[in-house]
Amino acid sequence: MKEDTPLSEIYSESLALLDRAERSIPSQTQTFSKGWTQYPRGAAPVFATRADGGYLWDADGRRFIDWPMALGPLLLGHNHPKVNDAVKQQMDGGIAFSLPTTKELELSERLIDWFPYAERVRFGKNGSDATSGAVRAARAVTGRDRILCCGYHGWQDWFIGTTTRSGGVPGAVSDLTTPFPYNDLPHLESLLDRYSGEVATIIMEPMGIVPPAPGYLKGVRDLATKHGAVLIFDECWTGFRIHHQGAYGKFHVSPDLACFGKALGNGVPISTILGRSEIMEVFEEVFFSFTFGGDMLGIAAADAVLTVLENEPVLETVDEVGSALVDGCRELISGYGLDDFLTISGYPARNIFEFTSSDHEARLAKSVLQQEGCARGILSAGWHAPSYAHTIADVSETLGAYDAAFSVMKAGLDADNLSDRLHGETVQPVFRKP
Repeated sequence: MKEDTPLSEIYSESLALLDRAERSIPSQTQTFSKGWTQYPRGAAPVFATRADGGYLWDADGRRFIDWPMALGPLLLGHNHPKVNDAVKQQMDGGIAFSLPTTKELELSERLIDWFPYAERVRFGKNGSDATSGAVRAARAVTGRDRILCCGYHGWQDWFIGTTTRSGGVPGAVSDLTTPFPYNDLPHLESLLDRYSGEVATIIMEPMGIVPPAPGYLKGVRDLATKHGAVLIFDECWTGFRIHHQGAYGKFHVSPDLACFGKALGNGVPISTILGRSEIMEVFEEVFFSFTFGGDMLGIAAADAVLTVLENEPVLETVDEVGSALVDGCRELISGYGLDDFLTISGYPARNIFEFTSSDHEARLAKSVLQQEGCARGILSAGWHAPSYAHTIADVSETLGAYDAAFSVMKAGLDADNLSDRLHGETVQPVFRKP
């Protein structure tokens, strides 16, 4: 690609497809966080055609190092051979049946052995299935309605009604869910006191980007027990990334129920709710039932993923690659004197650029960063989900691209003309500030 090639030519096929999509798909994507609003339109790819290992190819035939990895599920990388082989073999034996299958029983037993606190298991397809099923079970077993939540828990009414994407959610539903801040036990305790006897569940991501303060998760566990609330860990992100046993393995705190998705199937849709039998048994009456709850492709993929995790240095590799990426980014940020403007937070398996400026300037700077990265074959939504397929060579190539991007960003900030450095459109947040 020549440096003076117009962006309209570089991304011509993607932009033509976007024009088509505007006539057929609301928001032009099935998932907000994958859509064109998350990248500088006109200076970034819009549609993908294939992927392999740690790479993705766009509709214009350009190859990118893929750091979002489909929003996190691809812990092993695209097209991991053992997962693909398991799925292909299952396709030959059938993918949907009129009875429960022996393999769903076997995977359930394997997960019970995998997680010490798990005594019963149910399967879904998406993380939202699992979190919503767990919340329904908690309400049923406690006879209470109120939910306290911390983190992101999917698209269902009970949670999304608390966000700026609350269109179509009845106010009466939204009013029953109250978000609470992370790492703030006194705030959580005040909510439990305020709604004494009403709280069915505390559902939370045990770790987002910020790690839990010492004793925090144990404190949440104790408060849930004290107030008779079911503690649900939403581990759709942390599951299998921070430890083979998720938050339990990392922090030694047991929830009553836990929800897993994403990495469990390495891109093949599957999720699970697992936990204590006296709560899980309520699913014999509570309706958590759908045609594809026991879909065999997801079950085959999950079984293969667990086998790879048991036998290969997946998390060690992800930690090595992710640490090199984070450390390299921090060194570049400091080298360009951008420490007061930009940081990289999180942990090796999931990390994110954070800007300390106004919302507008932050989105502008993020757009420039993504634009310059895309120009050099790096696909990033401002964050990274390193996989087993990524290599130190990928990190080196990425840091080289970020070196150039930070140079452009620094020059624009110093000259107070950062907007002039952006050749596409400014990215938009999925959740808008009220």
